Amino acid sequence: MTRSIVWVKPQGAELAEVAFEGGSLTASGWALGGDPVPYRLEYELATVDGYVTSTLQVRVEGVDPDSGPWRRSIELVNGPDEVWTVRAKAEGHVALPPPGGDAAAVRGALDCDLGLSPLTNTMPVLRSGLLEGGGPVEFLTAWVSVPDLTVTPSRQTYTFVRRDGEHAIVNFAVPGFTEDIVFDRDGLVVDYPGIGRRTGP
Repeated sequence: MTRSIVWVKPQGAELAEVAFEGGSLTASGWALGGDPVPYRLEYELATVDGYVTSTLQVRVEGVDPDSGPWRRSIELVNGPDEVWTVRAKAEGHVALPPPGGDAAAVRGALDCDLGLSPLTNTMPVLRSGLLEGGGPVEFLTAWVSVPDLTVTPSRQTYTFVRRDGEHAIVNFAVPGFTEDIVFDRDGLVVDYPGIGRRTGP
């Protein structure tokens, strides 16, 4: 099964093409944003069985009004025993933190979490059966900040709240932030307040 989804965001939009096969998924996506600088982003995501991240590749680019074009990229690879590798590149100048991070800090994580993207909430929810009930369940994720592409560990908690027709509401929480996210029957985000709301079916 393949789905094509558009999310409208407070500062831009995202298109994702997601293919499900058994207990895994692959996805390609494109996003535009305007905060803290205007940027264009592309990503490719692959998981293995259990919706565990295997690779995430992200590229982002923009134009600095003073120094001209800039671009940066990152590749995350989740190897055996959840030992991650992080590869980053940067070209041009822009007032953002450098891309990349300490791979050892995210050792043991099953998931990546691409900042500002509703897509990467899908994997932990499907893996834990949270569309039907359960939780709280805590996950360690490799969080990728956008648009700078820095990588840091993030401990996140998901808890089933209720069913609403064909939708499931699941609470997402990190220290200092919590929000109820609406998922469809396939585990894809319909509405993540402040992050993105789906348009169309």
